[in-house]
Amino acid sequence: MMRILSKLRLLSITLLLVSSVVGADTSEKIEEFLSDKYEGNSRISSIDIKVVDEVPLKQLQGWSGYIVEIKAYLKDLPKKPIKQKTVWYSNGVMITKELVNMDTGEDMSRYVKPKFQPKYYTKSNLIYGSENARHKVVIFSDPLCPFCRGYVPGALKEMKKDPKKFAVYYYHFPLDRLHPASPYIVKMATAAEMEGVKDVMLKIYNIKINPRETDEKKILKAFNKAVGTHLTLEQINTKAVIDHVNHDLEVANELMVGGTPTVYLDGHIDKSKKGYKKVK
Repeated sequence: MMRILSKLRLLSITLLLVSSVVGADTSEKIEEFLSDKYEGNSRISSIDIKVVDEVPLKQLQGWSGYIVEIKAYLKDLPKKPIKQKTVWYSNGVMITKELVNMDTGEDMSRYVKPKFQPKYYTKSNLIYGSENARHKVVIFSDPLCPFCRGYVPGALKEMKKDPKKFAVYYYHFPLDRLHPASPYIVKMATAAEMEGVKDVMLKIYNIKINPRETDEKKILKAFNKAVGTHLTLEQINTKAVIDHVNHDLEVANELMVGGTPTVYLDGHIDKSKKGYKKVK
């Protein structure tokens, strides 16, 4: 009985809303449905909604996840738009914000991620290999994330051995709420790379510092010791450094990156994070 009640509660969370729009393809129906939905918000002065990608769900025949880009202007902030990406699910007739397997508890959102667009492959993020390598691997990482520390150094060392096979692109994604020291380390790593220091992204995973540390001088001392640099506070707070870090965060936001390490292989998210071992 408890299992049935639990399933009913979960079903209520994923309650399907019926879209009455007829005569348009699913993407257009979703855009119109959501536009109507948000029009009633008194805080919004204008809103633009666009479906930017569709990901068919192998787990549920006939259903797809739709990545929706929302750009809204608020009445009290008329000059600064709010940009957001969300995921909705539809079979062309029904639409829902959440879709969960009641038997396994698996949320379908883990399968719906934007593709890594060619415009995001920037030279400043290429740390190993050639732009013309046969495979492109992208890593979003936090240097103090325990999972990253167990994965990233080994993966980088392996792919570094074959520059014709792998182009490795690295993007900083510090989890500042969990590791307040990470945003500082990210700036230091960026500054060190700009100074021409080799293998910075390998060395930063050896930094010995309390992840909760916020004293920039202490963090810089630990960074210089681990990486073998002599950076100063002035060097890590330049406009060029800040711009690069912000660029990485913007790309992460565009791709809806929510955790680390997040890995892409040839434009598609690699849930196993081991795809580079299997490519020929």
